[in-house]
Amino acid sequence: MPFIIDHPINAKWPAETPDVLQLYSFPTPNGVKVSIMLEEIGLPYEAHLVTLADADVKSPEFLSLNPNNKIPAIIDPNGPDGEPVTVFESGAILIYLAEKTGKLIGKTAAEKATIIQWLMFQMGGLGPMLGQLGYFYKFAGSEIEDPRPRERYINEAKRLLAVVDKQLEGQEWIAGDYSIADIAIAPWLSALAFYEAEEIVGLNDLANVVAYIERFHARPAVQKGINIPPRP
Repeated sequence: MPFIIDHPINAKWPAETPDVLQLYSFPTPNGVKVSIMLEEIGLPYEAHLVTLADADVKSPEFLSLNPNNKIPAIIDPNGPDGEPVTVFESGAILIYLAEKTGKLIGKTAAEKATIIQWLMFQMGGLGPMLGQLGYFYKFAGSEIEDPRPRERYINEAKRLLAVVDKQLEGQEWIAGDYSIADIAIAPWLSALAFYEAEEIVGLNDLANVVAYIERFHARPAVQKGINIPPRP
């Protein structure tokens, strides 16, 4: 019997094609990293919509796959040495899929190191800081009268965007050739429009970043993966 059939998550999100990779996700900046990656590398997969509601992400079924109750997560029935493997955390999934297929992670150890460092830049800096910017600028945190949290994240967002803009000077992609670093970074840059924060962080003054976002969204795999699984 396929591994996925016996996994607790299958009780809530049953697999129709259990012999292909199973994706449990929602189209947030972190979620679409994996669907875009899967479209880029052409690996067959089945997507399951896991909403951000507690009834989904804090359900016993989802916690059996990701104890941190965050999307995305995957089950690969055809993992290393033919054994199934489960992976959570979007950056870890990108690395796993890149190494599994030998794609979008560089051709040399030096290229891989450069790509991984920019992936970590997104995981440890750009994503968390822009997420806090969204909270304090657009969502519930915007109601806090103390301006210091909002100013902190606006200023940090500006600093990080300047780093990206400088890195893109003279090149199309963040680490040389298109890679998992771009798949990690570009969706978070695009989130600035959703947060209605483009003007406050001066995005339009950063020509390299603006062109980079446009280039990223012109890719067919991005256009398809950006809404997988589709929002309800």
